[in-house]
Amino acid sequence: MLEIAAFTAPSAITASRTGASRIELCTSYSLGGTTPPLSTLSLVRSATHLPITVMIRPRGGDFVYTASEYAVMESEIDSLKGLADGFVFGILDTEGRVDEERCTRLVRLAEPRACTFHRAIDDARDLQGGVEAAVRCGFKRVLTSGGEKSAVEGLERIRGLQEVFGGRIEIIAGGGVRSGNVAVVKGMTGVPWVHSAAVTGEGEEVDGDEVRRISGVLEGI
Repeated sequence: MLEIAAFTAPSAITASRTGASRIELCTSYSLGGTTPPLSTLSLVRSATHLPITVMIRPRGGDFVYTASEYAVMESEIDSLKGLADGFVFGILDTEGRVDEERCTRLVRLAEPRACTFHRAIDDARDLQGGVEAAVRCGFKRVLTSGGEKSAVEGLERIRGLQEVFGGRIEIIAGGGVRSGNVAVVKGMTGVPWVHSAAVTGEGEEVDGDEVRRISGVLEGI
């Protein structure tokens, strides 16, 4: 199954028409993704019946948030919940551990929408402990590159997470996944889902042909 990260409404619509199974909607590709506006979600929602998970991230940079930033995250979930099928976020404390109290509160606020702990998990000081914490918080999915810069570099750790946690939380492999390496990522890790931005040129727009290529590889596995 293929999740495509889309940073604009046209990208999300392109992905939905070229082989994506789910859309992760965000904005600001250069920052690694931030919360999209309601207007963007509304436009995409009207154009596709695919599940749309929405990133909740008030800024780029680290994943340690102030009280005011956390309040913004709460407000964003509340305002986007009516159109979203799920949410994607992650909060760490100053020691590099999953902030279980804050994450649990957001997961509960999002109910009944499923939540994904995003690649903040790769910044956690203990990857396996972080995934265990995400399970306790009530997350249904976790997106990870295995604590490395890319999923290809983190293959062994992603496979290990799938073996340990696959029955308790959905492991999504992401980080530099493209058509040229997706067979290796999927085959070596055994994860049910892979995640890609499918950006192949300058800018932040999804390449529909690349989505087709990735989808085609996955269908052949």
